Amino acid sequence: MAVVDAHHHLWDLSVRPQPFLDSHPALAPLRRTFALTDLAPLAASAGVTATVAVQTVTDPAETHELLELAAAGTLVGAVVGWTDLTAAGVTDAIAALRARPGGQHLAGIRHPLLTEPDPDWLSRSDVRRGLTALGTAGLSFDLVLPPSLLPAAVTAAAAVPGVTFVLDHLGNVAVTPRPDGAWVAAFTAFARLPNTVCKLSGILAEAGTSGGEPDVSGLRQYFNLALRCFGADRLMFGSDWPVSTLGASYSQVVGAATALTGQLSAAERQAILASTARRVYRISRG
Repeated sequence: MAVVDAHHHLWDLSVRPQPFLDSHPALAPLRRTFALTDLAPLAASAGVTATVAVQTVTDPAETHELLELAAAGTLVGAVVGWTDLTAAGVTDAIAALRARPGGQHLAGIRHPLLTEPDPDWLSRSDVRRGLTALGTAGLSFDLVLPPSLLPAAVTAAAAVPGVTFVLDHLGNVAVTPRPDGAWVAAFTAFARLPNTVCKLSGILAEAGTSGGEPDVSGLRQYFNLALRCFGADRLMFGSDWPVSTLGASYSQVVGAATALTGQLSAAERQAILASTARRVYRISRG
């Protein structure tokens, strides 16, 4: 089965810094360049035929470069970029991105709420105006946030029903033997909204190994909840490479997703591992 990786990053530290890499000593192994030429052989070996490149910095130039990569190659099928949603000219900025080389691959926008200093950013009127502009343009909005902001995401998604809100990494939940009750409540409320989708990403690097095979027992209850809340047609696999390399190799992350979905029907596995991402991000290649 061909797999679509709905979430990975690329960066070249000789072109621009990645400030988040300096936020914690544990991120030190990531303080180097990770290019598409590094990812491509890993993806091919793991059966991944198309990917979604996702922004890391609030710099429009990064989005330009990701779109150019999508235009020039055959692996990146969609880009989730960045533009200032609070700007009065956000509609024109979106149109300008689409007019650039590779602009047809722009599928969504993301704002890094993990580092956004304003905890009320999602409730601001200028942000809501920008989100509405995304919906008009047919673009989705990726949510990368701490679990504490998940209730605010529920409110925003309900207020802007014309936008598909994509929750990255199950809302960055901490994988513990007993899931946090507040996260479960907010996660369930988010899933009830018809314009929401979730990425099975982030937590996959925490899978262990047993007898050389992925041991996903610690992740099973989180996956089962996500599947129960969203259904396979609103759940999609993402590697979160290269951040995932802190805990696992690319093949191990794909293997964890394959193991978690192994007992599902062929149609459900196809949805989570490929077709949901193709639909949400309008991916035609691969």
